Amino acid sequence: MKKRLTAIIVPLILCFLTVLTLAGCGAAGQEKEYARTAPDGRPKIQVITTIFPPYDFVRQIGGDYVEADMLLKPGMEAHSYEPTPRDIIRITESDLFLYAGGESDVWVEELLEGNDSRVHAHSLLEWVEPLEEETAEGMQSREHDHDHEEEALKNGAAEETAGGTEAFAEDAGVHLEEGEYDEHVWTSPANAILIVEKIRDTLISIDPDRAGIYEENARAYLEQLRSLDSDYRRVIGEAKRHTVIFGDRFPFLYLVKTYGLDYYAAFPGCSSETEPSAATIAFLTDEVKEEHIPVVFYLELSNAKVADAIAEVTGARTAMLHSCHTLTREEMQRGENYLSLMRQNLEQLKLALNE
Repeated sequence: MKKRLTAIIVPLILCFLTVLTLAGCGAAGQEKEYARTAPDGRPKIQVITTIFPPYDFVRQIGGDYVEADMLLKPGMEAHSYEPTPRDIIRITESDLFLYAGGESDVWVEELLEGNDSRVHAHSLLEWVEPLEEETAEGMQSREHDHDHEEEALKNGAAEETAGGTEAFAEDAGVHLEEGEYDEHVWTSPANAILIVEKIRDTLISIDPDRAGIYEENARAYLEQLRSLDSDYRRVIGEAKRHTVIFGDRFPFLYLVKTYGLDYYAAFPGCSSETEPSAATIAFLTDEVKEEHIPVVFYLELSNAKVADAIAEVTGARTAMLHSCHTLTREEMQRGENYLSLMRQNLEQLKLALNE
């Protein structure tokens, strides 16, 4: 994965340097292309984010005094995003650049190391306590799935592997190699609170004359986030069961660790795999049956095939949990935001944990 990214990034950076030089020659003395005027008559602070959560947080805190833009277009898969030279210019011309961090943003580190721009750049991972991505029991590992199947066959355990009951027990909670951190930190409202506080403080440091505006906007938004956090703790704490099943990638590690849920899933959160092994499907199917799990979850933008297959065999229903990584065009038009999506997730969890 990292070798592929490096092969993409090196020529991209070279292209970027050429384009930036040409752009600089033609734009001397001009305002930034994305500059807009705030209600106080001064230019807005220019913020670029890679994904939706920090974009939405910035909008809530900055209001009419910040011009926020998101690189990931509506409906685009976040893990396959690759920046264009145009995107890189926008980043280097911004006042603040926010990105998730983690394996999906290796290109960001490459860019920042080779650029002397004065843009303030922060990853969300640096603002919370990061968790290493893990391979839970029964989960299809990106790195070691074929090794497990071969080992099972060598040990004469092909039958147990097909049944999905014991062959993956050794995988429970195994962290992936090289300390890869799960980047989906915002899926825990408790983390969202920390991130919003950091964004507020960063905007104030960049634009101290508007400190009062940012503080007031953040205060109101943080009240809503704390209410959301409290409701998650109450709903999950009072639930009849505390296990969720995902027939999909699992970007909710921070959510389950924060609020005390157990989980089983087909893939880790940043997996590029789309087809789990028969053993993984069998394992998840067995868990649904044995634990009498009424709901199998899938992600937004997913075809839900794995969840549907498990539900068909077990009689469970399927439901979507939204990772908030990106929104569809329709969701953007409806005005969905982090709070509304996480409220929808809470309602789905409440039903699934109490049926």
